[in-house]
Amino acid sequence: MSIEIETELQIAVDKRRNFAIISHPDAGKTTLTEKLLLYGGAIQEAGAVKAKRAQRHATSDWMAMEQQRGISITSTVLQFEYQNCQINLLDTPGHQDFSEDTYRTLAAADNAVMLEDGAKGLEPQTRKLFEVCKMRKLPIFTFINKMDRPGREPLELLDEIEQELGLKTYPVNWPIGMGDRFKGVFDRRKQQIHLFERSIHGRKAATNTVINLGDPQIEKFLEQDLYYQLKEDLELLEELGSDLDLEEIHKGEMTPVFFGSAMTNFGVQLFLDAFLEYALKPGTHKSTVGEISPTHPEFTGFVFKLQANMDPKHRDRVAFIRVCTGKFEKDMTVSHARTGKTVRLSRPQKLFAQDRASIEIAYPGDVIGLNNPGVFAIGDTIYNGKKLEYEGIPCFSPEIFAYLRNPNPSKFKQFRKGVNELREEGAVQIMYSADEAKRDPILAAVGQLQLEVVQFRMQNEYGVETRVEMLPFTVARWVDGGWEILEKVGRLFNTVAVKDSWGRPVLLFKNEWNCQQVESEHPELNLNTTAPVVSGQEPESL
Repeated sequence: MSIEIETELQIAVDKRRNFAIISHPDAGKTTLTEKLLLYGGAIQEAGAVKAKRAQRHATSDWMAMEQQRGISITSTVLQFEYQNCQINLLDTPGHQDFSEDTYRTLAAADNAVMLEDGAKGLEPQTRKLFEVCKMRKLPIFTFINKMDRPGREPLELLDEIEQELGLKTYPVNWPIGMGDRFKGVFDRRKQQIHLFERSIHGRKAATNTVINLGDPQIEKFLEQDLYYQLKEDLELLEELGSDLDLEEIHKGEMTPVFFGSAMTNFGVQLFLDAFLEYALKPGTHKSTVGEISPTHPEFTGFVFKLQANMDPKHRDRVAFIRVCTGKFEKDMTVSHARTGKTVRLSRPQKLFAQDRASIEIAYPGDVIGLNNPGVFAIGDTIYNGKKLEYEGIPCFSPEIFAYLRNPNPSKFKQFRKGVNELREEGAVQIMYSADEAKRDPILAAVGQLQLEVVQFRMQNEYGVETRVEMLPFTVARWVDGGWEILEKVGRLFNTVAVKDSWGRPVLLFKNEWNCQQVESEHPELNLNTTAPVVSGQEPESL
């Protein structure tokens, strides 16, 4: 390997930071994303998220249904430069019905930003996503939002994170006042007070006044009681709080905490500045040939997401690929680990929500969009040089099941295309009855909204009206050992066997109790909550 390419890769890796934002619905995630883009110079004016006709739609919400409802349904990738660093922001859906998409996106992230509502603290969805970050040992940065509204005491919020998530906390900045009296934050890194002026609806970057602690001018800007409260809080943090430990942050054991208000731009820039300093750069990845360093000279990457019809005019399919090692170059030819085929990577795109720009090169930590002519599946590895495969991305256990019916036989072709493409994308899992005579697909989803999205997109993107017929099951388990084991076990009560897209048996139960009953009656049955990770096998099409 030439020293030149190694040096080029090292410089590129040092400049890159990549993160996903996780939060409960309504904590302000899309707003924070917009404001990070505003400060990164990627957009000139931030769009309000809720769908009001007179306002711009948030850049990261591009699907018609997202704009109607003011929620994020799909994950998008937003790239921007800030202080000579290339930042890849993986925006994920906050709604719990789309947590599957978030799990996949976290597989491509090096850091996670946990967003909390200052009044609500930790919420169920945040806890669930935190578990995934913990599993992957991701560094977690906490941004406590909505400080300009009445909320809980900052110390109480820190205590909750420490007690419930088992994470040490280190407040990088500290709020001065709260709600109507929220005046700004104290930056512990530089020992400076940042006082903010409210900008019109937070559309433009906020102007802020910076004062050193102890400057006599403080009295002009801050009421005495707020200043004394701040000094008291800071003494308490110095005495009782932990010291900042980068090693612990990188292992996911300590979280740097930031306070602010994304809606009014308070504290967003301070967060970005500290994030660049503390975040993990693109690192090694586990593969079938061991841990691979990002400066490995050969190009490798994995597909973590597929999206159909991002551009309705062209009916396209885009594969999102995380570059893991080496240098990606436009039109390069790579090997596809699962099928053994050779693929030419033409028309690569830099993604910015729905907008794309053509790119020539990309480096480890970057995410690129590639046209997907039906070649890629989620979890696929592409590589040059010696064959290797990265760990696949598991499917999680769905909780809602329904037949998807096509009442119009003349639209069968469009129906089939829609079902296959939405399955490929992972919008919903598709299963089939074990009885060959029943060919209607079974939608298996984490939440009700996923079913609505499938119907909406079938109508909107494929011109097919569909009917949904709910099934009475809430629990799915994959059978270890496949059909052979099931046949040996014989007849099972209180369950029905269906097959997933790879033809593997899945048992559906009405509830958890039925599932436990079958497990206790048949100890020889080994049931899994996640699907085995597939490699080298094509899924079944409708």
